[in-house]
Amino acid sequence: MLLKGYRKEVVRPECRPEAQSVHCVAHLDEDIGEVIPYLNAVLGGFQFTKDPLCVSFKVHGKLIAVHPRKIAVNALRDEEEGDRILEWLKREINDAWERRAEIEPRFEGAPKPKVIEILRFLPKTNCRQCGQPTCMVFATQVADGGRGPENCPPLTREQRETLASYLERFQLE
Repeated sequence: MLLKGYRKEVVRPECRPEAQSVHCVAHLDEDIGEVIPYLNAVLGGFQFTKDPLCVSFKVHGKLIAVHPRKIAVNALRDEEEGDRILEWLKREINDAWERRAEIEPRFEGAPKPKVIEILRFLPKTNCRQCGQPTCMVFATQVADGGRGPENCPPLTREQRETLASYLERFQLE
């Protein structure tokens, strides 16, 4: 077992004190830097940096950043949701560490959908029915995994399926 424990800190976003969500930072008892490339391979991190060493994931609708001595999780409903995600991630870290001989470590992030490609699938009318001022803003949100084809009302079923097919290559939630 690599990660045995951590000290959890729950905070409200300083830039938005009125926000309903909380952020959670787990200060790790052990340095888990060696497992990060294996965790990246197993969980398909969308961003990986070598200096400073960090892998980021979009899991359970949350942005999770794993560093050698801390884990940060954003936009939690409450502290209990943070506990569940941290315990899940602790299991994933320890499992990846135990199976590291079977895993090919990955030292780069997963390929990302291109905003311009997503825009090609959209009507480009800037109709605002999705709640965004332009199709470009909407396409950027889709590329980041925050929105999906179902959030663009003018798309036909066929157009939604085509866009969804493109996005499946990138395993966006």
